[in-house]
Amino acid sequence: MKTCSACYRLFSNDSGFCPVDGQRLVPVAEATPPTHPDDRRVGATICGGRYQVFRIVADGGMGRVYQALDLQAGRSVALKILHPEVALDEVSLERFRREFEVSASLPHEHIVEVLAFERTEDQSFALVMEYLEGEELRTVLKRDKVLPPERLVRMLSQVALGLAEAHERKVVHRDLKPDNIFLVGTHDGDRVKILDFGSVRDNSEGAKKLTVVGTTIGSPFYMSPEQAQGLLTLDHRADVWSLAAIAFECVTGKVPFHAPTGPMILVAILGKEPLPPSEAGKAYGVPASLDPVMEEAFMKSPEARLPSVGLLADRVGHAYGLAGSHRDWATMPQKALAERIRAAMPGVLARQQHATASASAVPPGPAVRAVPAASAAPTPGASEAFAEDIVMGVPPRLPRWVVPAAASAAVLLCALVALLLTR
Repeated sequence: MKTCSACYRLFSNDSGFCPVDGQRLVPVAEATPPTHPDDRRVGATICGGRYQVFRIVADGGMGRVYQALDLQAGRSVALKILHPEVALDEVSLERFRREFEVSASLPHEHIVEVLAFERTEDQSFALVMEYLEGEELRTVLKRDKVLPPERLVRMLSQVALGLAEAHERKVVHRDLKPDNIFLVGTHDGDRVKILDFGSVRDNSEGAKKLTVVGTTIGSPFYMSPEQAQGLLTLDHRADVWSLAAIAFECVTGKVPFHAPTGPMILVAILGKEPLPPSEAGKAYGVPASLDPVMEEAFMKSPEARLPSVGLLADRVGHAYGLAGSHRDWATMPQKALAERIRAAMPGVLARQQHATASASAVPPGPAVRAVPAASAAPTPGASEAFAEDIVMGVPPRLPRWVVPAAASAAVLLCALVALLLTR
């Protein structure tokens, strides 16, 4: 392996210059070990002498990520090491260990490869993962606001393939968000890796459950209604909702449900409908053909929702006029997808205009009182919540018997008062 003497990134032996700093690369054995004024791990060899830490990559609430050299395997790896105070928390540590166990059991080209779980010399713990060079989807959206359709379709298709592997094993990711979708740039377009399986819901028989009252599971902006309520019935369709929320943000530049606080976001998810993406993303020319796709993906009831992430990816691709399925688009070069979408969109727009004209030509029928949509009906099991999933102080819905019981009690009380007054 070689390294850059300026940024201390690691490269393969056939590399010549650092693409970031332009410095000539030198063999690791000849380089001056890196140091950091605030982090003793940088430059040190840890975990029994196996990993030499070269640089800090990122910081998070749970821990810090480093790029390191696996001296035994001779490869670059990422080390995610828990912050000291987090390592002392039993539940956080158990979730960290579960992230390793679940990820290691799901080998897939679109799921980050997790290699080992190690104890560090400073009494913390490290997750050893493949090192990825690229950027999170969150970084892309902050910079570019939206994705072009071809990039969105390719990304959704690869995410769907990775999640399908987990869903077949009854594992729900439960924390899908742009921060957990990593994009590795290639000549043909992004190669997607799904990150962070530490918040999974494992519905397989005999799976271990972590039950801690008050723990927030998931990110509010991308949470499904059943996840917001902590329902026992939560399954893979919660990930369908979350992936749809990500797709919505990718085309409109906005999350589908927005509010100033976490609890208010969850109230909006439970009781409101998002704007159609063609309206929310009018500035970016989002086609109306995407509206019914998002409508089905955001059905409050999981039973009425699109049943799989694969079908969601298919429907998004078809909304842009593509033929085939997500399995075809996942490996198709992004340029080829762009050409196909560009050729198909005039026909898609023409069909939209025809459908709009036909709808406006139909004479209005007799006025009918609006009936609440089936999606707004209470989800079965709404009063049953995981203790671990009580989210941001939002209580579960009242049981159905509460209102009739209260009404009956009021009637009895009035009768008693009337009886006393007549005496």
